[in-house]
Order: sequence, then structure tokens, then C-alpha cells
Amino acid sequence: MSTTTNTTRAKVIMPMMPNREDLEATWRYLELGVSKIMGNLQDGMDMGTYMGVYTAVHNFCTSQKAVSNASHGAIGGAHRGAHLLGEDLYQNLIGYLNNYLKDLVGASKTHADEALLTFYIREWDRYTTAAKYINHLFRYLNRHWVKREMDEGKKNIYDVYTLHLVQWRLTLFSEVHTKVMDAVLKMVEKQRNGETIEHGQIKSIVDSFVSLGLDEADPTKSTLGVYRYHFEQPFIDATRKFYQAESKQFVAENSIVEYMKKAAIRLDEEEERVKMYLHPDIVMQLRKCCNQALIADHSALLRDEFQILLDNDRYDDMARMYRLLARITDGLDPLRAKFEAHVRKAGLAAVSKVADDADKLEPKIYIDALLEIHTQYQELVKTAFLDEPEFTRSLDNACREFVNRNQVCKSGSNKSPELLAKYADAVLKKGTNGAEENDLENTLKQIMTVFKYIEDKDVFQKFYSRMLARRLIHTTSSSDDSETSMISKLKEQCGYEYTNKLQRMFQDMQISKDLNSSFKEFESKALDGDSRPVDATYSILGTGFWPLNAPNTDFTPPPEISRAYERFQTFYAQKHNGRKLTWLWQFCKGEVKANYCKASKTPFTFQVSTYQMAILMLFNENDKNSYEDIKTSTQLEESVLDPALAIFVKAKVLLMTGNGDKLGPGKTFALNYDFKAKKIRINLNIAVKSEQKAEVEETHKTIEEDRKLLMQSAIVRIMKARKKMKHTQLVSECINQIRTRFVPRIPDIKKCIDILLEREYLERLDDDELGYLA
Repeated sequence: MSTTTNTTRAKVIMPMMPNREDLEATWRYLELGVSKIMGNLQDGMDMGTYMGVYTAVHNFCTSQKAVSNASHGAIGGAHRGAHLLGEDLYQNLIGYLNNYLKDLVGASKTHADEALLTFYIREWDRYTTAAKYINHLFRYLNRHWVKREMDEGKKNIYDVYTLHLVQWRLTLFSEVHTKVMDAVLKMVEKQRNGETIEHGQIKSIVDSFVSLGLDEADPTKSTLGVYRYHFEQPFIDATRKFYQAESKQFVAENSIVEYMKKAAIRLDEEEERVKMYLHPDIVMQLRKCCNQALIADHSALLRDEFQILLDNDRYDDMARMYRLLARITDGLDPLRAKFEAHVRKAGLAAVSKVADDADKLEPKIYIDALLEIHTQYQELVKTAFLDEPEFTRSLDNACREFVNRNQVCKSGSNKSPELLAKYADAVLKKGTNGAEENDLENTLKQIMTVFKYIEDKDVFQKFYSRMLARRLIHTTSSSDDSETSMISKLKEQCGYEYTNKLQRMFQDMQISKDLNSSFKEFESKALDGDSRPVDATYSILGTGFWPLNAPNTDFTPPPEISRAYERFQTFYAQKHNGRKLTWLWQFCKGEVKANYCKASKTPFTFQVSTYQMAILMLFNENDKNSYEDIKTSTQLEESVLDPALAIFVKAKVLLMTGNGDKLGPGKTFALNYDFKAKKIRINLNIAVKSEQKAEVEETHKTIEEDRKLLMQSAIVRIMKARKKMKHTQLVSECINQIRTRFVPRIPDIKKCIDILLEREYLERLDDDELGYLA
């Protein structure tokens, strides 16, 4: 490295003010003044000298005649106008700056690396500071001659300060910029390798390069052309080579996880480098360069590692990989695809663990398995992928797949929505959990999370409405608030039409409460003080809103029940003339007290269905009743009677005698006077599995019928609007309209089209077109 030498500049003594007519003497005087500024600015300038130079410039530019001996050279001499005198001064100043800068070029050759930077910055600062003073002293030249020349469109004419920059660029910069830039790049590489550098020097170099940019079309404006070509481009090229070499070596010697940490650090360092000493203009190019060398060149290795990180739940490392690959174009697409496949596989595996027998599968176990996977990977999306919408979409796609197509939902069955509805029923039932209100609300939100992914939302609606009906009729809901909260959530997700009937069911229950209050007043007057044999309440349920069917058996209620409901019918007929009541005996229930048991002083209370009540009331008259007598008295079908009797026999309320263990004709039933139980209140109104299975089958049958009607109405609606349509377009449009409720199968749509053709709602036209018949 060369050493820096201190040069001693001679002090300039200014002569007397020259005669304004003596142009050679004037220039010599001005040259001394300029030299004093350029060489000894640190000594300052006295006011006399300052005013002398300023006045000499003024005099020079306003002199109307000039005589000079041509042999003396500098100005040359015939008579000239004032505008030509300005040009003489301008050209002489250029010549002076050229000589000054050539001396600096020579001096620069004795320096290298950081010493060269120190030299360059020192001389640049001295030169530009001097240029500001000289520009001020020569402002008369700027104001008159330079301005006029520029207004006339002359090229390569600049104000005095800009002229200094132009000459620096042409004379000195053109000779030294390569060595200066090499020195800068060496310093930057030292810093990248962990050494401490004087980054203020690079900042000064950057500023000088920026200052040298001039707009050729408008010299009063600056550009970044010089900086971009001579600093930014070499800097980017050097950066690319450095990181390509370093990353290639580091990947060969270290794990991908360690490489990601290294790359992240390097990227942060480059961002900090911009803040410390680079120009903001370089940011985009520098990022692009670093992203290519540190990330894109190794993206295949990073993506291959992603599956390993997923398998081992390495959230921090996945977050690091996400942040890296997010910086390059399409860097995250393969990750999203792998993530979606991984989540789908995890969901299917979770279901397989619990899905030994789909018919016996507990809804809670199934739904918990689905939620566990969703919760796990939703947290991953949140923490590692910053809730990015595309990763959220991949999660949703995966969840939709394993929720609707898994081992439990084989062959396109509707098991997921059915099990979700049953789980919701269990959550909302009274006494099934000791959950606090907040916990219950959170559980409902989780139910809605799974519901969001259910494709056959009509199946859920059908099962949910049936179960809600039972909860309302039997008053087994944990709370009305929870029920309305769930309906609000469904309404928000699927719209008013989806929950309209559910809301009307609630309204019917409220109307029924008011009706019962009025009936009690009516009954007390009708009985005139006599006690009511049966304490009963009634629910009036609108046929169009409740998913309930008429009883599937004849039934003769006990006289006590008959008298009670006949009184209500009389009351209701008076209040609502013309309305017909259909009694849904299969949903009625009550309590009877057993006073016959010897083993308990306190009577047992049996909670029973109305059918069971009718059977037990027969034993008030006789201790024993034959199967035939019970069947004749109650008029119940065997399919209903046998399960009701079986529960009594199993609970040992009744004792059965006769050959064999099978219920039926020939059997006799007697009261068990020695009946024992741990509880005083005993629930005998238990749903039989065969009944439950039949109800599920009936529900699915209803769903299929509803779907046919929904598809047909959608087809008619579309064709009414379009009048004519291609067969394939009609199928596609039908799917789009219905898919929010369920995903229709194309063969089913085609069957519905055939039905509408038969009924002459549609007609076949030429070229596979269908037409609407009004």
C-alpha cells in the first residue's frame, strides 16, 4: 500500500486590480484568485481579495473592447462583444480545471486501496467546496453569459459549479473510478468476512458518484446514471459472485437448516448495509441479486427439506424457510402443494385411527380427530406462514378433502355431516356436559369450523333440525342462548333460508308457552275447583316447519290421557277455529308414580313415553296382563309395542312368563312388587337402536327426495331465465347454484332433466340444446 504524502501549497499573494481593458492581465488576476481558493481554502479569503475577484469577473464580462497581442495566446485579440468575452473566461476556466485535475490524477497513482479512497474523498471534498465559492464569485458569468447560451440551446454549457463536476468526471473520475471501486469492493468484502471497516468512506464515495450524474437534456437536473453504471453495477456483480461462492461452499459443508440461518443473517446484513452507506436506489437490485444467489439457486434443496420439517413439526425452521422462499417469484407454490398433501394425509390417518366401525363410531371421537388436525395445522399457518391467504387456502382444501372423503365417508356417504349434527346435539343437550357457558361457546365455534368444510350441508341441516326438534319438545336443551347462538352461526355461514325453519321452531315453542298459560286458566274454570287428573302441557308445532311425521301406529290412549287432551282440543278449537290437530304420540312423554313396590317406602317415579304409560296404566286394574290383552287395549303395532315391553322387562319393572325369551303372543307380564333401584326417578323412555337406525335411514331417504326437488327447481329456474341452453352448460350451471347446499352428482342432474322433459317443463332442440316450455 502506498503512503499518503502531505503537500505544502504556496500562499498566493494577489496583485493589484488589473485594468478592465487588459484581458490577459484580468485572467491572470482571476487565475490567482481561483488558485488561492482551490489550494489554500483553509486559510480563508480576505474581503479585499473576494471583492477583487468578483469585480474582475464583472469587469471582464462587461468590457466592450479588448485588445490583446495574439502572440501572448490566452485570450487573443480583436474587438469582441461582451458575450464573446464571457466565452473566453469560460474556456480559460475549463483549461485551468483540466490542468488542476491532471495533477490530481498523477498524485492518485501513488495511492492504492483504502489510501486511495482517503485521497479521493479528501480531494473531492476540497474540490467541491472550492467549486461552491468559485461559482459564487463567477455568478455574473452564470447570470448573463451561461444563461444566455443555455437559453439558445447550446450544448455542453453549464453553470460554474456544474462545470467543476463535469470536469472532475471527464478528467479525474474517468481515470480513477475503476481503482476507487475496486478499493470499495475490497472494503465491503472485508466487512462481509467479519472485519470492521470505516464505512463512512464508502458513504462519501457513493455521494460523490451520485453528484456526478447530470441530465444531458437538462443540465440543471441530476440523474443517477454515473452512480448506477460505475458503482451500483460493479457492486451488484461483486455481491453476486461473493454469495454464489460462499453459499455453494456452505451448503456443501452444513445442513439445510444451518444454511437457512446463515442466508437469513446475510440478507439482514445487506439490508443494514443499505442503511449504513449505500444509496436507496440500489435496494431492489441488491435484494434481487441476494435472493437469486442465496435462495433461488438453492430453492430445490430448501423445498426438499420442507417435507422433513413438516414431518417433525419444526415450526421455527418452517417459518425461516417461508420467509426466505417468499422473497423469490413462485417460491412458495411447491411448499403450499406439499403442505396441502401433508395435511390431507394427516387428516386421513387421524380418521383411520378411530374409524374401526363407522356405525358404532362416537361422534365426539370423530369430530375431535378432525379438529385436532385442523387446530394443529392452523397454528402452523399462523405461526410459521403468517396467516398467508394462500397457505390458509391450502389448509382449507386439505381439510375439505379429509372431512368429506375418508374411511368413515366411504362410497360418497354422508357420514361426516350426520356425525357432526349428532355431536352438536350431544353438546347442546342438558346434562351431557358440565361445560361453562364460555366453554360451550368455544365448542360451538369448533363445530362451525368443521361445518365450514362439510360439502353436504343439507344433510347436516336435516339431522340437526330433527335433533333440535327433539331437544325443544323434550326440553333437553342446555340453554336457549346456546341454541340461538348456534342458529346464528349457521345463518351467518349459509344465509336466512338455511335457518328459517329452525327459527320458526323456536317461535312455535314460545307461542306454545303462552297457549299453555291460557289453557290452565280455561281448565281451572271448566273443572270448577276439581283437581286435574293429569298435569299436562302441550306444544303446537307448525306442520311446515317441524321435521316430524305422523305416528306409524294406531294408539288408544288411557282414559285419563284421553280426557285431558279432549279438554285441550275443545279449548284450542274455540281459540283457532278450523285448525286441525294431529297428535304426535311418539314424541309425548310423562311421569307415573309406582306405589306398589314393597322395597321402597318412597314411591318410584318412572319417566316414560306415552306408549309406555298406556301399558303401565293397564296394571292399575290387573296385576297380570297377557301380551294379547296389552296389544288389544293399546292398539299398538308390534314394532312399537315389543321395544316398549322389552325395556320394562329388562329393567325388571315387569316380570315375563311363558315359553322362551322372545316377546310376543303367549307371554304374560306381571308387576314386580320386589322392584329395586338405586334412584327414585328412573328413566325408562330410552331410544331403541333399531328405532334410531330406522330414523337415520328415513332421514337419508328424505334428503334424497329433497335433493331431487332442489335440483329440479334449480333447472327450471335456470331455463326460465335463459330460455335455451346447451345440455352441458345447464348441468354446469345447476352444479354452481346448488353446491353451497351439497355437491350434486352429474347422473342425478341428468335424471332430473329427463323427469322435467317427461313432464313437459323442457323440450329437446337441435344441436344438444334444451328449451324451456312456459
